[in-house]
Amino acid sequence: MDTSEPRLIDKLDLPRDLRSLDSVSLRRVAQEVRAEIIQTVARNGGHLGSSLGVVEIAIALHTELNTPEDIVIWDVGHQAYAHKLLTGRLEQFSSIRTYGGLSGFPSREESVFDAFGTGHASTSISAAVGIAEAWRRTGTRVSAFARPRRVVAVIGDGALTGGVAYEALNHAGHLKTPVLVILNDNAMAIDKNVGAISAYLSRLRTDPTLYKIRRDLERRLQRLPGVGDLVTALGTQLKDSLKAALTPGMLFEELGFTYVGVIDGHDIDELRTSIRRCLAMEGPVLLHCRTTKGKGYPPAEKHPGRYHGIAAFSPATGEASDSEEPTTFTRAFGEAMVDLASRDERVVGITAAMAAGTGLDLLKEQMPHRFFDVGIAEQHAVVMAAGLAAAGKRPVVAIYSTFLQRAFDHIIHDVCLQKLPVVFAVDRAGLVGADGPTHHGAFDLSYLRIIPGLTIFAPKDEAELQRLLATALLLEGPSAIRYPRCPGIGVPLCRPIEPLEGPWVEVLRTGKDILFLTVGPIVYSVLEAANLLHASGIEATVASVRQVRPIDANAIIDLVANHPAVVTVEDNAIAGGFGSLVLELMADAGISRPLARAGLPDRFVPHGPVEVLRQDVGLSPEGLAARALAILRQ
Repeated sequence: MDTSEPRLIDKLDLPRDLRSLDSVSLRRVAQEVRAEIIQTVARNGGHLGSSLGVVEIAIALHTELNTPEDIVIWDVGHQAYAHKLLTGRLEQFSSIRTYGGLSGFPSREESVFDAFGTGHASTSISAAVGIAEAWRRTGTRVSAFARPRRVVAVIGDGALTGGVAYEALNHAGHLKTPVLVILNDNAMAIDKNVGAISAYLSRLRTDPTLYKIRRDLERRLQRLPGVGDLVTALGTQLKDSLKAALTPGMLFEELGFTYVGVIDGHDIDELRTSIRRCLAMEGPVLLHCRTTKGKGYPPAEKHPGRYHGIAAFSPATGEASDSEEPTTFTRAFGEAMVDLASRDERVVGITAAMAAGTGLDLLKEQMPHRFFDVGIAEQHAVVMAAGLAAAGKRPVVAIYSTFLQRAFDHIIHDVCLQKLPVVFAVDRAGLVGADGPTHHGAFDLSYLRIIPGLTIFAPKDEAELQRLLATALLLEGPSAIRYPRCPGIGVPLCRPIEPLEGPWVEVLRTGKDILFLTVGPIVYSVLEAANLLHASGIEATVASVRQVRPIDANAIIDLVANHPAVVTVEDNAIAGGFGSLVLELMADAGISRPLARAGLPDRFVPHGPVEVLRQDVGLSPEGLAARALAILRQ
């Protein structure tokens, strides 16, 4: 494309003007949208491959639909970059995932075109069914066309491996809900999709001619003397038999959907024709589109997993800048899993489509028979782990904090109630940065610490994480280890990895004026706050609590009793978190002290750099020092 020529998208009133463009112009829009996504993600970081793969689908939908009266729900939401560019946010797009800028996911607060927020996978069909049924029961119509409003769910990037998607498909088929589901089939989640459903979709992609075979066979049978009359007499029974034998989308047909596909998801003309035809059908329809993750950017097409979610990079080379940061907590966990699994044949790792994101890719590479990727199915991951533990294994379930929420019932009912030795590696605990409120690990301490029998660890550095993993694998009951998404502290790693036997409350600094009780790596911000207070003549004690449950109540009470005031600090919601636990201990012991709880506030924290967000919520060293001074003044 000639970069000196003015961009067509800068002249258009989007998405309205798409409907008047010819095919050539729409393909030009696709080129310009793709180029804008590449340049912006190269600068800001973000989800590149997924968004590049749906550019033509987004254009075709906004051309054929009357958005925002008709709506499109994107599942998972990181596919929505092209949608944002096409819906009045072109000038703001350069701010995506930056502090105060556009969200990296659909957001109802951001635009009327984002009718439903999606940050976790597999929810779009359920939401679409709810919206479509609400409209059907109120007779909502688009006045410009005097026709019912349309709702489309675009599901892909592995989201169809999630069980809730099939619950929705089943119910939509039962209700005959007028909803269009577009399956964006790129054979990928972050890494290649796994499981029988993936293999099934692969067969559909590679053999779309089965539709033509079925159609031709029916026609030929109808023409044969005698046989044609039999075909007519048998009617539905014979047709269903033919479908079962020859229809690629029989799974969806049996669920009550009309299946259309497989079509080229990068051919705008074919997409528009198919979408138009699907919208004219009655009841639920599934349109199966074959796409390429990273389409239009060779490095992303070649390495789609690497470019799923990527930091800033050079658009010319595709290479990220070199970093001298210490190993991440995630990497330290992955290395420890390989080490500990090599010494204990019972140890296995489980992840939900996040092998690289959780560090379990190292176990997958070196011990593939000890690794399970269940797809985007966190509930199944937890229950499967319970089964493995019941059969004598030591399963480690590595799932991001925000996604583990989806399996809360199974943690209680299938693991903890049965006292099974499952280890939950809770990655991305606390603030995660640019992914924002759908991905912040803000609630795990609150929702895990209420479960009887669950041991909870909170390492302050990467070496402690490895030792606590070794400790957890020795327990005869369930446990969880929470740790953040960030580089490690740079402390030396112990070899061999030895279990940690305490103390569970570690005093890192002593002082007489105020006590800081904290969990996790945020203790290093607390130590900086203590230095600031020292400059003002105030001496603080700083204690790191490595085991939150069961907590060493005696150690906590002794520390509290010897200080005039207390500040608890956590990278977790204040409501029901570590600070609440300390208050409960003090109440039970009959001790009264001024206490301030520092943590994530009772609201959803937006996206932005972690350091900036911590300043906003009072978790920076300066904010913590100010909190201490305020409570001392009381």
